[in-house]
Amino acid sequence: MTTPARSSQPHPHPVPPRRRRRWRVQLATVAAVLLLAGAGAGHAIVSGLDTAIGRVDPFEGLNDRPRGSEGLNFLLVGTDSRKNLTPEARRKYRLGGAPCHCTDTIMLVHLSADRNRASVVSIPRDSYVRLPAYTDRSTGERFPAHPGKINAAYAQGGPRLTVRTIEQMTGLHIDHYLEVDFTSFMKTVDVVGGVEVCSVRPMRDSYTGLRLPVGTTRLNGGQALQYVRARYVDGAADLGRMRRQQRFLAALVHRATSSGVLMNPVKFNEVASTLVGSVRADRGFGTDELVDLGRAMRRFSAASSEFASVPIEDAAYPVPGLGSTVKWDARKAGKIFRALRADRPLAVHRRPGERAALVDVAPQRVRVRVENGTDRPDLEERVSRELRATGFLVSARSRDTARATGDRSRNAVVGSRDTGRSHDTGGSHDARGSHDARDGSRDADAPAGRTVIAYDPGWDRSARTVAAALPGAKLRRVYGQGPVMRVTVGADFRRVQRVHVETVMDDTAVRGDEVICHRARPRP
Repeated sequence: MTTPARSSQPHPHPVPPRRRRRWRVQLATVAAVLLLAGAGAGHAIVSGLDTAIGRVDPFEGLNDRPRGSEGLNFLLVGTDSRKNLTPEARRKYRLGGAPCHCTDTIMLVHLSADRNRASVVSIPRDSYVRLPAYTDRSTGERFPAHPGKINAAYAQGGPRLTVRTIEQMTGLHIDHYLEVDFTSFMKTVDVVGGVEVCSVRPMRDSYTGLRLPVGTTRLNGGQALQYVRARYVDGAADLGRMRRQQRFLAALVHRATSSGVLMNPVKFNEVASTLVGSVRADRGFGTDELVDLGRAMRRFSAASSEFASVPIEDAAYPVPGLGSTVKWDARKAGKIFRALRADRPLAVHRRPGERAALVDVAPQRVRVRVENGTDRPDLEERVSRELRATGFLVSARSRDTARATGDRSRNAVVGSRDTGRSHDTGGSHDARGSHDARDGSRDADAPAGRTVIAYDPGWDRSARTVAAALPGAKLRRVYGQGPVMRVTVGADFRRVQRVHVETVMDDTAVRGDEVICHRARPRP
């Protein structure tokens, strides 16, 4: 089988860049590549798609470029256009405002030489860079190199300056360029039947109108648009949004590859036609490349993908004339780009039990008391040890002592309630723990078969952290219990799941199957 060739020579017939209006639908960029590649589509179908792709020549006149490496490197950009959206859709999904004619999202995608892995690296749009010298194609005016934000490269010099800037910053040779102005994003999500995302806290964004509860939600096209645009759900702004974009992309790939949508030629044609309807690509990325990638990646899945963000040294780096910018951590970023050049994976492979589940409240802030509800010796000591290892504040005591002093201990513990209280404390919390509404008076005599987490509803966010660490445990509300979570270990206990809180500066690479929604096996 042939493999896609790099676009190493400039093309003689440049395509003038079109003016783009702002629209922040970023994830469609990467989705177009991964879904098309994973489909294993036939030549006849892809040939028709090829004719629908707009063409641009981002490599013309570029010299002194980095050397090529194993695998393929795609530069994927999402412009901020609202073109073709109806006035009704703009109002409903709050897409008003003036465009900046710049790249709202920039991602590098590295496809490994064996086509078994796709590494996606998000680049903050406000990254501080030194834009290379360039010539304005319309006026012929020459501009010297100057400092700027990376998303200004497109506005000032179009795809060529964008490619040159990225190659200069990363040392990576860009083989293919894809640009998406994706007014059909919502329809694409609807065509695949919606996409599931998970949240450890309620998500509300007044700017986009996003409102999501705790747990798992299947998003339709409009909700998906709000989800990937949301910037004000926490204090992380664009950096937090990049994380959510990556999670959505992993979920979209998982949905498309696991549901059989892409194995059905008719359905695939419907999905792919929607995806490529507003794509522009370099001339070297055509029918043969799409077909070869599809054949090579028939078994592509969420586990085949991995996601990382460029490591940040300063998320609010002040630059005169530019304002606040994002400054990369040169040492850590260099490590990522060297790995891509060497065709090495970014994420550490972990078995399911080794993966850390994402939680809202850090385990270091959660107090737990462990009791053994079984006849298995040393179980209380084992569970306490494992909970401490993942960060919980654990005070273990025997079951008899706990019965005698439980009320006294509950009244003696002093702590502060969880802030930002969840609105859904009265129902089940995702797949991480079923919910029991009893008042807890019978908890000391709880059946030994099931692990039970007794908690005060005022600390429901902390309870969900414990539930994530004890998959399958039952959550039981006990009004007045206070901040200490009381765990009665049942015979169903197998292990403690590692948990962690994601931070803005977290630059750990993760695999796609680590960030998609996972449902626990049903309990008898």
